[in-house]
Order: sequence, then structure tokens, then C-alpha cells
Amino acid sequence: MTVPRFDDLIHPATRLSLVATLAAADWAEFAFLRNGLGLSDSALSKQLTTLEDAGYVATERRLEGSRRKLRARLTEQGRDAFDGHVAALREIVDGAARVSLGADDTST
Repeated sequence: MTVPRFDDLIHPATRLSLVATLAAADWAEFAFLRNGLGLSDSALSKQLTTLEDAGYVATERRLEGSRRKLRARLTEQGRDAFDGHVAALREIVDGAARVSLGADDTST
């Protein structure tokens, strides 16, 4: 069972989108992430470095012909943090829905 844990590092929209994309794949190529998220090379590099420094992402650089390629994946720690963050967001949304339903209850 996933323990809900809000994660301030993952929460900013760009990082949340990046981590969500990585959660859906084993490895993702830099170009795929850049194009899919609409980020510049430098913006994506910065986000990957931040997540890698936290232990949430692992990157691998390799040569393909004469070009250097980078790919990234979530680590187990990153996947746990993402799952916990999503669970925390679900609790927030579900709690708000319960409050809204209770506010509409005019039967009392």
C-alpha cells in the first residue's frame, strides 16, 4: 500500500509532468522528453539534474554513432516518491469533494 506523502520537489508542474512521463516508461530518451513536455534542452537538463541530485532519476549517456544520447528513468526512490505524491493529491481532491458534498447537503 502506498503511503500518501506530498512531495515539494515533485510538485511543480514541470517536474510533475516529467516524473509522470518517466513513471510510464522504463527508460525515456532526452529528445522524447523534451518534445513531449515542450521544454528547451537547458530547461529539461536542469529538471533532470535536480531530480537526479535528489535520487529520484537516473540518467545514462551513451554514444550512438558520432552523437551522444541521454536517457532517463525513475529510480525506485523516485517511483516511491511519485506514488506517494499522487496518493497525497488524491487525498486532497477526495477531501475537497467530501467537503463540497457536505456543503450541498440541505437535509439537516
